[in-house]
Amino acid sequence: MTEDEAESNGSTPRQRGHGLMMRLFFRFLGFVERVGNRLPHPFTLFFLMALLVPVMSWILSLAGTGVTHPVSGAKVEVVNLFQAEQLKRMLTEAVSNFTGFAPLGTVLVAMIGIGVAERSGLFAAGLRLLVAGVGRRWITPALVFAGIMSSLAADSGFIILPPLGALVFLGLGRHPLAGMFAVLAGVSGGFSANLFITVLDPLLSGLTESAAQLYDPTYRVNALANYYFMVASTVMLTGLGWLVSEKLVEPRLGTWQRPEGFAEEALASGKSGGPETAERRALLAAAACFLVLLAGALLLVLPEGALLRDEDGEPWPFFDALVPIFAVLLFVPGLVFGVMTGSIRSDHDVARMTGDTLATMGTYIALAFMAAQFIEYFNWSNLGFVLAISGADLLRGLQLTGIPLLIGIILISGTINLFIGSASAKWAILGTVLVPMMMNLGYSPELSQALFRVGDSVTNMITPLSTYFPIILAFASKYVPGIRLGTVIAAMLPYSIVFFFCWSVLLFGWYLLGLPLGPGAPLTYGS
Repeated sequence: MTEDEAESNGSTPRQRGHGLMMRLFFRFLGFVERVGNRLPHPFTLFFLMALLVPVMSWILSLAGTGVTHPVSGAKVEVVNLFQAEQLKRMLTEAVSNFTGFAPLGTVLVAMIGIGVAERSGLFAAGLRLLVAGVGRRWITPALVFAGIMSSLAADSGFIILPPLGALVFLGLGRHPLAGMFAVLAGVSGGFSANLFITVLDPLLSGLTESAAQLYDPTYRVNALANYYFMVASTVMLTGLGWLVSEKLVEPRLGTWQRPEGFAEEALASGKSGGPETAERRALLAAAACFLVLLAGALLLVLPEGALLRDEDGEPWPFFDALVPIFAVLLFVPGLVFGVMTGSIRSDHDVARMTGDTLATMGTYIALAFMAAQFIEYFNWSNLGFVLAISGADLLRGLQLTGIPLLIGIILISGTINLFIGSASAKWAILGTVLVPMMMNLGYSPELSQALFRVGDSVTNMITPLSTYFPIILAFASKYVPGIRLGTVIAAMLPYSIVFFFCWSVLLFGWYLLGLPLGPGAPLTYGS
């Protein structure tokens, strides 16, 4: 068949080739989903990992496995968790491991505010107004962009935004998980990007400066070290997330089948247009309440000597208080909206709403116990430290230069991110090796930090060991009962692949063009 004949039949060889590639890619994702769905439930997975860590620590400690600390020069060895002292620690600190598990408190406190805002109908009315104002065409990029920008509120976006994304798509008659995954791509995959400086920037720049001063004691790294690059990344990732969502993820999900007995309070009215007059009045009152509370929160941190500033004038206490602040910012407007619309008639309704919401978190609470034990065992055994330093040493031993070296750092950062969740904890370990090594080769600490941030972000959404992954499963199971790890990983994998490739290319282009990464942030060192 000639190309002209093909066109007369509605397809060209290129289109057919594109369709074939798409089918092959979808088959690959189906394979990933099937394999992933054979993984145990996250509770069981963390339980098995918590058992595996002591065994691995015993084996590796017998082999004398260890690394040299890049700062002190001391030998750091794997600790055998089967020693009597460590076994005693596992038993005596099990409860404190659980109660000190940071994501648990974050999730439960945030869900109190989310529960009232959602079940009072505030979210639904606000989302209908959003859809009417933004337009259906721009909803997907708006959700991805909101996810990326949520890093301004640290990790709160992992909890607050995914259920909202699902509700938006549900209200549009689209698959709710497509909305949830679009938001999650922005929240997790774009965690290091933003149009503004976030709490992560000063954290990483401080660690980068400390690592750089191991090589050059006078070197300084400012919090804006990657600002120009991260602004450009925000724009690019928003477009990529939009493209992947609508061309790959949503078509593969297909048409959503409403589960038997499904009743979404927020959309029970079946309205597809904007809010009604009464709802608009309640929305205006809730919005005014939100703005007053937001202004009050800012007054706690912006003025010099404000309550939520530390002795040095830094806003770290404010960042520590973000979760309860957000809970109040959602709870009170939800309460106002509910009272004005009649969905809240007494304090019993409020208690029921918060109680019903927290009741859905039962599985997550049980899982958090096992996850907390695994993470602490991993830390006590020094396995995380040894893994990170060994990976950096491997990269150094390969003696790569140029683009292959830059690719290597991104890959090492992304791989270690599958095992160690905290970005600052990873960079505190990796940076002390990679930054001096890169400076010795003529690359700036700011470039090393940017490479790490790309690698650290693109695998956030596909690691089953993420402490926020189970909460995503809990949200998703509301719309697809029985959903398993493989389904979520297969849905997020296209984002991860596309973000990795395109974000890396952007950074390599930035490097080859010699563009500054931020104010006073060069690409090279010593030139």
